Amino acid sequence: MADISAPSLRRTWRSLDKAWLALGLILLAIAVLDTPQFMPTMIFTAGALANTAPFIVFAVMAVAYMKATGAETLLAKAFEGHQSRMIVLAALLGGLSPFCSCEVIPFIAAMLALGAPLGAVMAFWLASPLMDPAMFLITSGTLGWDFAIAKTVSAVGLGLFGGFVTMLLARSVVFADPLREKPQVGGCCGVKKPFEGKPVWRFWSDAPRIAVFRENLLENGVFLLKWLTLAYVIESLMLEYVPADMIASLLGGNGIGTIFLGALVGAPAYLNGYAAVPLVDALLAQGMSNGAAMSFVLAGGVSSIPAAIAVWALVKPRVFAAYLSLAVTGAVMAGLAWQAIA
Repeated sequence: MADISAPSLRRTWRSLDKAWLALGLILLAIAVLDTPQFMPTMIFTAGALANTAPFIVFAVMAVAYMKATGAETLLAKAFEGHQSRMIVLAALLGGLSPFCSCEVIPFIAAMLALGAPLGAVMAFWLASPLMDPAMFLITSGTLGWDFAIAKTVSAVGLGLFGGFVTMLLARSVVFADPLREKPQVGGCCGVKKPFEGKPVWRFWSDAPRIAVFRENLLENGVFLLKWLTLAYVIESLMLEYVPADMIASLLGGNGIGTIFLGALVGAPAYLNGYAAVPLVDALLAQGMSNGAAMSFVLAGGVSSIPAAIAVWALVKPRVFAAYLSLAVTGAVMAGLAWQAIA
């Protein structure tokens, strides 16, 4: 009986949405272990979602529109011409477009196979997980416009930094022959084949594009609702249970040590770019320095599981290690700059 049920249990476990499961278990634990805190947590979460709702709605509509028009095809422009031009365009597209690294794995794999410079690909990989229109709106709504703009500039800057370093060291042993023998081009976040050809900005006369718009509208809406609800619940608990003086002692102050620590903590503590926003808001309220907050979101975004899998799937371990090293170094540099400005 156990042999028959084990595969079924594994399939059931794999089919469960871990974010919804975690949310349910956390709320159940609060209800059982600290009942008086349950309603304040729910009220805090509902209020935070209500305040963020306008940004969520606009962001979901914008991303669905970009998907339906087939704007992914614009990425090809980043891999044409002189390598320096490629790096600049790749960093800009990666930091400003709504397409994450894992969504364009097949495209990036094809570009690498055709000889696209690794520097341009590295620029895109480093910038793309860090900012997109939806994340910008949610970040600005929670952490303020200054932080959102600074993170956007930092995302593009990190892409430029990594791209040009990779270009300069292209002949080194680290970046020589970077591709795996059989790259895994499967997606980690529901990768779908993009539309081919030029973008169709007035997509509403094309039935397949309307279907893509509706599908992305629902998927992104549920995605944001799921992760932000979980993040706001965790934020509420952090404010209630985590001593502010402990956060201030570890991640407060103006020294480089706290900024470096923010980058190191960012990787294992990161859920995703959207869920990280409320967590950073809570950490800032408890004494985290501005520079540590910036290094946290940058290093954590680049090393988050979807972004890391996108790179690991295509390149050899030494190139992947360089990707992480560039991310942490760039995050610390951005943190120092933001600390000085803020």
